[in-house]
Amino acid sequence: MNKRSTIRIKNLLMISLVIFCTSCFRANDTENTEVKSGDFFKESQIKLKVDSLLALMTIDEKIGQLVLYSSTLDVTGPSINEDYLLAVTSGMCGGIFNAFTVEYTTQLQKAAVEQTRLGIPLFIGYDVIHGYKTIFPTPIAGASTWDVEMVEKASRIAATEATAAGINWIFAPIADISRDPRWGRITEGSGEDPYLGSCMVAAKVRGIQGNDLSLENTALACLKHFAGYGAPVAGRDYNTVEISMKVLIEEYLPPYKAAIDAGVATVMTSFSDLFGVPATCNNYLLTELLREQWGFNGFVVSDYESVMHLLNHGVAVNEIEATERSFTAGLDMDMQSGFYERNLKTLINEGKISENTLDISVGKILEMKFSLGLFDDPYKYCNSDRERSEILSSGHLKFAREMAKRSLVLLKNASLSGQDNNILPLKKQKIALIGPLANEKRQLLGSWICEGNEEGMLSIYDAFKEEYGLGNVTFTKGCEIKGTDKSGFSEAIQKAKQADVIVMVLGESFEMAGEAASRSSINLPGEQTELLKELKALAKPIVTVLINGRPLTIAKEVELSDAVIEAWHPGTEGAHAIVDVISGKYNPSGKLPVSFPRNIGQVPIYYNYKTTGRPFNEDDKYTTKYLDVENTPLFPFGYGLSYSTFEYSNLKLARSVIKMDESLKISVNVKNTGRYDGEEIVQLYTRDMVGSTTRPVKELKGFKKVFIKKGEETSVTFSLKPEQLFYLKSDQKWGVEEGEFKVFVGSNSTDFLSESFWIVNQN
Repeated sequence: MNKRSTIRIKNLLMISLVIFCTSCFRANDTENTEVKSGDFFKESQIKLKVDSLLALMTIDEKIGQLVLYSSTLDVTGPSINEDYLLAVTSGMCGGIFNAFTVEYTTQLQKAAVEQTRLGIPLFIGYDVIHGYKTIFPTPIAGASTWDVEMVEKASRIAATEATAAGINWIFAPIADISRDPRWGRITEGSGEDPYLGSCMVAAKVRGIQGNDLSLENTALACLKHFAGYGAPVAGRDYNTVEISMKVLIEEYLPPYKAAIDAGVATVMTSFSDLFGVPATCNNYLLTELLREQWGFNGFVVSDYESVMHLLNHGVAVNEIEATERSFTAGLDMDMQSGFYERNLKTLINEGKISENTLDISVGKILEMKFSLGLFDDPYKYCNSDRERSEILSSGHLKFAREMAKRSLVLLKNASLSGQDNNILPLKKQKIALIGPLANEKRQLLGSWICEGNEEGMLSIYDAFKEEYGLGNVTFTKGCEIKGTDKSGFSEAIQKAKQADVIVMVLGESFEMAGEAASRSSINLPGEQTELLKELKALAKPIVTVLINGRPLTIAKEVELSDAVIEAWHPGTEGAHAIVDVISGKYNPSGKLPVSFPRNIGQVPIYYNYKTTGRPFNEDDKYTTKYLDVENTPLFPFGYGLSYSTFEYSNLKLARSVIKMDESLKISVNVKNTGRYDGEEIVQLYTRDMVGSTTRPVKELKGFKKVFIKKGEETSVTFSLKPEQLFYLKSDQKWGVEEGEFKVFVGSNSTDFLSESFWIVNQN
C-alpha cells in the first residue's frame, strides 16, 4: 500500500469516527422525542456527514469543490481547459462535465478518489436534453404531445441511459419560456405558455431525479437557464433581456418555480442580464428570489464561462471582482472559467469572503454527493453491465416511437378534389418522395443529442419503402437545405409526374436551431419553397412534412400544400413515427405549444396578449393592427388537427358565483364526429375581465387528453382552483380580485365555448 493510500484511509476513518460520535450524541439527545420521519432522519444523517467532512478540509480543498471543468470528449462552448485532469488529481475540481461512458468516467472517479487526500468523488455532468443514446423528440416537440406522463417517462429513460454511462448530473430541464421563434434555443423549451411549460418542467424533474437520488438510475437534475433567458432582445442568443418585473413574475418565472416545487436539486444561471445585472451575479435572482422567497436548498452553478463573461458585461473590472460579485450574489459553483479556483482564496485571505460563507456553498455540493450515494460507492454509476443492457434497449426505442408520433402536429389536411375524404392518411399508391430532408437520418435528431447517432436509424425514405413497398416509392432531393442550386429540380419534376401523390420533406438543418443558432429570417432556407412552387404546377396532391426546431413563416408553403405535418426534430424513431401518421396507423393528436407567425414582422406573437386601450376593430382605423397583415397568427397556440373531428357542447359551470377560497367545477361534452377513433386535447382557458392591472385576453389553466372512439361522446371535467387565477395586482401582491371571469373550453386557444362566473369576497 502506498503512502497516499494510507493517508486517505486514515482520513476516511477520521470522518467515520466523527460521524459515529456525533450520531450517538444526537441520538442520546433525542431519545425521548418522537421518532423522526425517514426523510428527515436521512437528511439529518447527511448533514452530520457534511459537517464532519468540512471539519477535515483545507480552504483549497473546499474551493476545489466549487470548480467545474469540461472534459475534451465533447465541445459545448468556446474553450477547453486542457489541464482538467490535473485539477482533478490536485483536488481543485469538484466535477467534470461533457464526460460519459463507463470506461472514461471510471478513470475520472479513480483520479478523484484514489489520488487526492480526502478522496471526494466527482460530479459527472452532461447536457442530456432529450435523450442520451435513445433520442426523443426535442423539448418543443415533446411539449406538442401535451402529455405530462409521457414527458416524465422520456426523462426517466434518458436518466436511466445517462446514469448507465457514468453520468450523475443532468443539465436539464430547460424552463425558458419564449415568444420569439428567431431565438434558436426555443427548440430546447416548452414554448410560449407558463402553465404548459410548468407542467412539462416539473415532469422532467420527476423523471430525472425519481423518488430517491441514491438509486443507480437517478441523477441530479439542473434547472436552466435562470432566469428569463428565453426573452433576449431581437431573438439573438446571449443578448440582454428587457422585460418588466410584472412580466417576469407572471409569464417567465412560473416554470422555474414549478421545478423548484418539484424538488430540483441544482440550478444553472442564464447567460443574459436582467434589470441590468447579469444573472450570474444577480443577488435578486440567486438569493432574494431563489433561496429566501422560494426556499431552494440545492446549489447554483454558472453556465459555461459566465463568471468570466462579467468582464464583457462591464460589471467587473477584473477576475477578482467578477469572482466576488458572483459568489456573494449566491453562485455556488463556477463552470469552466476557473475564476473561483484562482481567486476565491485571495478574497478569503483579504476578508472579503468569510470561510463560513464558503462552507455553506461547499456544504451544498457535498450534501448532493452524499445524497447520490457517491461516498458509499464512487463507482455506482460505472457499471458496464448496465451500460450494455440499458442503453438503446428495444423498450426505449419502442417508447421513442410512441412519443415521436404523438409529438407530430397536423396543420392542414385538405379534401381531395371532387371527393369527400381528406388527402391524409395516404393509401398505398405511387409516391414521389422529394426534398433535402427525405433521406437524412442525422437531421431527424436535432441539436443536443449526446451519444445519439445514425446507427440503426431509418431515414424517412427508408420508412416509406418499408410501409408502401419499394416499387411504390421514388426519391430525389430536388435541392439542398441551403444554397441556390436548382439543378435537381428537373429530376424532381420528372419523378413527381410519374407519381399519384407528392410527399415533400422540407425544413431546416439541426445546426440551424439550438444554442448560438438564432435567425433573423425564419423562412424555409435555400430553394425549397421554389421547388415546392414548381411541383405545385403539376396539379398533383402534395403532402409537406416539416423538419425544424422552431416555428417557421410558412404561409406560402401551407397554401401550396394539400396537407402539412409539423414533425419538428422527432428523434431516433422519427422516420417510423412520420410514416405511422401519414399511413394512418396513428391518428395525429399533437397540438402546438407555440404560435406560428404569418411573417417575421409579427414577432413576438403569442396567444395571451392584452387588449390595449384601442383593441383591434377592422372597421376602425385607429385600433391596434398592421396595414399589411392580420393580427392573428398563421396557426395559434394549442392548434392541431386530427384525422377525425371533435364537437364540443354543453359547457357547464357548477356555480356562477364562488368565493375567493372556493374551487369551480367545469364540465364539457366532447363527441368524435369523424370516421376514426382518436385523441383530443381538451384545453381550458380563463380571462379576468377587469383587474387592478391589465389582464391577458386568455390564459391556459388546464388540459386533458382523452381518447374517444368514432361516434362516441365523453364528458371532460376540470377543477379550477382560486390560486390558478392569481396575478401580480396593482398593490404588488400576488392574489385574485373579485369580479367577472370568463371560461373558455375548446380544441385550441381560438376555437372554444365560453361561459362566465363571478368571484366575490368572503363576506
